[in-house]
Amino acid sequence: MPLDAILAVFHKLDHIDILMAADQVCSSWRRAARDEPALWRRIVMRGNADLSSRINRQGIACDAVRRSAGQCEAFCGEYAGDAGFLLYLSEEAPCLKSLRLISCDGISLDEFAELITRFPLLEELELSECPELLVDCSGSLYPEVYEVLGRACPQLKHFRMNKQYFQEQKWGNNDADAEGIAAMHELRSLQLVANDLTNKGLAAILDNCPRLESLDIRHCFNVKMDGDDSGGNDEGTLLREKCARIKTLRLPS
Repeated sequence: MPLDAILAVFHKLDHIDILMAADQVCSSWRRAARDEPALWRRIVMRGNADLSSRINRQGIACDAVRRSAGQCEAFCGEYAGDAGFLLYLSEEAPCLKSLRLISCDGISLDEFAELITRFPLLEELELSECPELLVDCSGSLYPEVYEVLGRACPQLKHFRMNKQYFQEQKWGNNDADAEGIAAMHELRSLQLVANDLTNKGLAAILDNCPRLESLDIRHCFNVKMDGDDSGGNDEGTLLREKCARIKTLRLPS
């Protein structure tokens, strides 16, 4: 097969499938998988949960990044991101603009604070379903993380931090994440699935992120926008007015 046909096949495969299967078909497929850095410019290693206990996902992720020959601009990994991998990624992907870590553990606050400074071009960041990654006992990111992000990634425009499910309907000081996100003034899109922020926290984000165009707060059930908030005030109505400028909006329900 000609090279462009082989690459057309590869572009329809998950990068794990390329590394573990397509790479072993024949010598021409192996050369295409190893000698075409453009194939690894945007690496996605999601799904394949059934393989997570049988393969070294972080080793495979390092192999994928190495094949990009310094051209990797985006990495999305599930079960494939600890401090050692982030260090390797910073060394091998100096042009990285998008980093999405899903169900990844093993990074302390000090390690993150040091490593995130190695990605000054970062425009997109996701830290989702990572119960042991940089979070305190309430499930929120440590406040220091947002301070570090603000200094290290001034070009950050897209932020995702999702939980698997909403834990508890409660009111109180649940806006630690919202207060930190409100300092990300350049945000264009924000996704906070199953976060416990309240109306106050959401209002702070809307007031301080004037360029926000996409907002996803599904399953954020402490946010009340139905017009009949407890206490009989107009908080929900005011929030709906603030959200009117958002082009893509997904509400708690």
